[in-house]
Amino acid sequence: MTVLAKICGVTTLEAVEASIGAGAAYLGFVFFPRSPRHLELEPAARLAEAARGRARVVALIVDADDAQIERIHETVRPDLFQLHGSETPERAAEVRELTGAGVIKALPVSSSENLDAAEAWRDAADHLMLDARPPKNADRPGGMGHAFDWSLLQGRDLGRSWFLAGGLTPDNVTEAVAITGAPMVDVSSGVESAPGVKDPALIRAFLARAKATSLKA
Repeated sequence: MTVLAKICGVTTLEAVEASIGAGAAYLGFVFFPRSPRHLELEPAARLAEAARGRARVVALIVDADDAQIERIHETVRPDLFQLHGSETPERAAEVRELTGAGVIKALPVSSSENLDAAEAWRDAADHLMLDARPPKNADRPGGMGHAFDWSLLQGRDLGRSWFLAGGLTPDNVTEAVAITGAPMVDVSSGVESAPGVKDPALIRAFLARAKATSLKA
């Protein structure tokens, strides 16, 4: 089984084309002003339109209210919303009802107890995303290039589709998948030349290595 990949925090058409051309299955657009990858709605809509039908379009939000979600839904028309804040399973159901889109829920991980939280999302999200828990003084919930202890996932069955995120790069994605058995991977800062600036060469290298990493069926 081939590992699927998501390039998150895409902000330019060049990055969209590099990602899709190299085989990304998902593209993420960030709607969170404190992130260096934040996009306004109109630029995001143009990039999403370039990707539509070629990769799944994902809108990353952090504890967004209904009004913001509706604006993103109407303007960008994402296939999925990625909930990257403190959203509950009940809130995920509301987002799904409001938009008709799928849901990815990011769960911060620093210990095996955090993985137990996945059970509450068994019926509430289409996919989970296991990301490194940010430092206590962090001003955003992800995208800082930190990894968690991948060995926590050895022997774990999360009972649903999931992404591995946090600290992935072209140099370590093969090892990460081998340790965790991740069916999907998500990368943002690991394919950047500067915060928020995607590097097409790094995107292509990451995707080549992810695609070359196969899981046992």
